[in-house]
Amino acid sequence: MTHYILQAQGGGSFQLIFLVGMVLVFWLFFIRPQAKKAKNQKKFIEDLQKGDKIVTIAGIHGKIQQVNEDGTLNIEISPGNYIKIEKSAISMDWTAQINKPAAPAK
Repeated sequence: MTHYILQAQGGGSFQLIFLVGMVLVFWLFFIRPQAKKAKNQKKFIEDLQKGDKIVTIAGIHGKIQQVNEDGTLNIEISPGNYIKIEKSAISMDWTAQINKPAAPAK
């Protein structure tokens, strides 16, 4: 009878190790990268300043004319045309893409 109890306890410890392993994998592949991306996005938005070329998540290209205290930006989308947008509406990936230096012609 004690033999069956020892087997049940051994199986329980394996399940616990498996569960801890699954949580670790989930954290490494899902939570950690998402937190890192959110941190980079926050820093990107905080570093925006007048004169930066940006692209919104809606695909609107513009140049920052004014950074407002209320979390908005005034951007110029064409000469003399301005719109007011939320800072959170700026695409970090697309903005980085238009601001990277052009590859030298071969």
